[in-house]
Amino acid sequence: MTKLTMTRGSGNVFADLGFDAEEAQNLQLRSQTMMAVESWYKASGLIQAKAALTLGITQPRLNQLLKGKISEFSLDALVNMATRAGMRVGLTIKPVPSVKVARAMKIAKRLAAEESTKAHMAPRKRPARERVAA
Repeated sequence: MTKLTMTRGSGNVFADLGFDAEEAQNLQLRSQTMMAVESWYKASGLIQAKAALTLGITQPRLNQLLKGKISEFSLDALVNMATRAGMRVGLTIKPVPSVKVARAMKIAKRLAAEESTKAHMAPRKRPARERVAA
C-alpha cells in the first residue's frame, strides 16, 4: 500500500493550483463574491429572470454565475451585483507574513529601473534659452 503524504494548503486554492499570486488573489475574491451572490439567489426564492432583473443583468448571465463560470465575470461586475442584492462588500488588505522584505525590495528596485528606463526614453525638454535661440 502506498503511503499518502499531506501538504498544508496556503489558504487560497488557486495559489495551491499554481496560479501566480496576483491572479490567485483575484480568483479567490471573485469566487467568494460569486458564492455570496449565489447564496442570495437561493435564499431569495426568486426565479432566475426576476433575480437577474434585481441584479441588473440578464437571465443567461445569472445562469453563467450559478454554473460557476468565473472567467466570465470581473471582480467589478460581481461587486456591483452583490451591492444590488443588498450586500455590503468590503476588502481587507493585510501584509502576508511569508513575504520577505528582500522580495519587496527586489520588486521596488525592478520598478525603479523600469521608471528610469522610461525617463531616459522620453524626449528631453530643452531649456527656455535653447528654445528661444532655435
